[in-house]
Amino acid sequence: MIKYLQTDPWKIIEDSFKRKNHRSSESIFSIGNGRFGQRANVEELYSGPSLQGSYVAGVYYPDKTRVGWWKNGYPEYFAKVLNSTNWIGIRVWIEGEELDLAHAIVLSFRRELDMRAGVLRRSFSAELPSGRTVEVEAERFCSMADEETAAIRYSVRPVNFSGTIRFMPYLDGDVKNHDANYDERFWESVEQESGAGSGTVITRTRKTEFDLSVSMALAATLDHKDLHVLWHHNQREFYCENNFEKEVHQGSTITLFKYIGLASSLNYDERELKQRTQAAANRALSLGFDKMLSEQEKAWSEIWRLADITIDGDEEAQQGIRFNIFHLNQTYTGTDERLNIGPKGFTGEKYGGSTYWDTEAYCLPFYMATKDEQVARQLLMYRYRHLDKAIENARKLGFHSGAALYPMVTMNGEECHNEWEITFEEIHRNGAIAFAILNYTRYTGDKSYLREYGIEVLIGISRFWAQRVQWSKHKNKYVMLGVTGPNEYENNVNNNWYTNYLAVWTLRYTLEVIEEIKSADLSLWNTKKTKLNFEEKGEMAAWKDIIEKMHLPQMENSNIRLQQDGFLDKDLRPASDLKQEERPINQHWSWDRILRSCYIKQADVLQGIYFFEDEFSSEELKDNFDFYEPMTVHESSLSPCVHSILASRLGYNEKAYEMYMRTSRLDLDDYNHEAHEGLHITSMAGTWMSIVQGFGGMKIESDDIIFKPTLPANWKGFSFKIIFRGKIKHVQVHHQGFDVIETTA
Repeated sequence: MIKYLQTDPWKIIEDSFKRKNHRSSESIFSIGNGRFGQRANVEELYSGPSLQGSYVAGVYYPDKTRVGWWKNGYPEYFAKVLNSTNWIGIRVWIEGEELDLAHAIVLSFRRELDMRAGVLRRSFSAELPSGRTVEVEAERFCSMADEETAAIRYSVRPVNFSGTIRFMPYLDGDVKNHDANYDERFWESVEQESGAGSGTVITRTRKTEFDLSVSMALAATLDHKDLHVLWHHNQREFYCENNFEKEVHQGSTITLFKYIGLASSLNYDERELKQRTQAAANRALSLGFDKMLSEQEKAWSEIWRLADITIDGDEEAQQGIRFNIFHLNQTYTGTDERLNIGPKGFTGEKYGGSTYWDTEAYCLPFYMATKDEQVARQLLMYRYRHLDKAIENARKLGFHSGAALYPMVTMNGEECHNEWEITFEEIHRNGAIAFAILNYTRYTGDKSYLREYGIEVLIGISRFWAQRVQWSKHKNKYVMLGVTGPNEYENNVNNNWYTNYLAVWTLRYTLEVIEEIKSADLSLWNTKKTKLNFEEKGEMAAWKDIIEKMHLPQMENSNIRLQQDGFLDKDLRPASDLKQEERPINQHWSWDRILRSCYIKQADVLQGIYFFEDEFSSEELKDNFDFYEPMTVHESSLSPCVHSILASRLGYNEKAYEMYMRTSRLDLDDYNHEAHEGLHITSMAGTWMSIVQGFGGMKIESDDIIFKPTLPANWKGFSFKIIFRGKIKHVQVHHQGFDVIETTA
């Protein structure tokens, strides 16, 4: 762990400037509004190590995959989440000396993320090499009330001198990605325009030809009074700026306001973009910072009204869950069915893509329970609209007859992951998508999606499973060879239990849905059967045979489901045997050593038992948890939440709490030493599940929702709200028991 942040129930606070923490703080203090987001880079020049990042939802670049060899079916590109136009930039000169914290003595420093209002604030005092000292206060947010706008308030006060302060606010589209495979530039310049107190930069992505327009509108005050500014402006390719200078007396405060309008051709015709963003920036300018801030606070207040979880008696736990809920809400708002939840959101470039299997396995329950039902449905519609691409992906690998393999990583439905053991082998993602259809249907009671769209997805996935298995004469069973389960510390294994079980479950569920549709609306089924060229008798018989005869590895005379064939050949020892200086092992061991070890990156068998808990006895759950958890190093962000939920089910309260704290503070305390690369957005939904499904004991049984809560020993109580079938259920857990207060949504 790396702990350097203060504990506060509603804020993330950094109270000193440590250069070694700067890139991690850039991730942790990121802000966004679902349309675009910004790492917590400083507005003024910073010449020290930094990962500049401004990201726009849905805008990407297909960077050519970098490998030394090629295989048939290999993705041709890796979808880059693009660093885009730097809209926060404000260079500052003090009597001709540029402000740069990398070369100043930082006398005091405070960075604060106000999660209640979605505002990033920063204040510091710094002594420049000349000996002049200034105090700076900066405040900014991406508007949740007007999603095409953002605002910055930047103030400077001379402490021990009077002199000239010069501001140069700018827009810079000449940016690059830290993770570019070939140091390639992904943007082309389209247009730049500057005027007195204004400017616009329009850029276009190469290949995908997304246009992005960013406009700024500027104002200034001196000691809180409007300042008439003589703006000087300039422009060049990719770039525009304004600048002005003012003599400021010692102790006075000069403030620059920078209002941003931002939009892409994902939402508008490129011919409209400049007009749109200039109008948005001017709209923000007319409204003013304080009024915009008031509207921002109202918008976030409405989000928190349903999404908040309160914990009494444990401020670190409280801060952790709110941090996770905050980032989930500013990453995805559900207003655009073309968007999804990227694993880093707006906080970094790593992993690429806009969706992984994380959405279906972890994120869907959060949005299903805290938003309007339509938001969760849109996540499923996203996959339905990519069904043709999933069939195309499978066809590239040699599958046929409508078999669908959904991508591990995608922007537009096409597979674009650049690691072969994941691209070809982590086919369990198909099962998570099938499970999400069941999860949505049983939670919402809405069967219209299942009948109109979901059945087509299920049949496509089932056809894939039926073709992916093969008959083993030796075992007299169906087997599945050459796969990688969720535990990526074992690649290219045979008969991964989780994957095989998902395949069997999907086939069984699809058959049940077919019978249900036939019974309810035979005409609809006949239409679907014709559309899909479904050979009802032959395909269903083949699926039933696979269900009956699938090989599911299991330890003899025990309840232990084996991760895969041969797992017991490993040297089985607990993770507690590892030396602390060797952890995380993925940063200290060779990949060969990891693959041969017994150590588990994340829940694998336990992931399957979590999904299908009703199909396993309490004794089976206990035996498998006791066997696998000690060997699990939790070096995937997706691991602790599943273990916390299952530990709660088993009454392992200390372990449940330990895993909850790990998932909730994974990035805040940087458990895996990788916060500098961006945050783990999708696992944050798992943190929410740890409380609601784990400590809250929420389950769907017999078409109703039940709660069987447990209270961690050091908590006085906790509460949460969920939306369930038109009702808001407010669950309050305390030492005397629990209460459920129901109101109309």
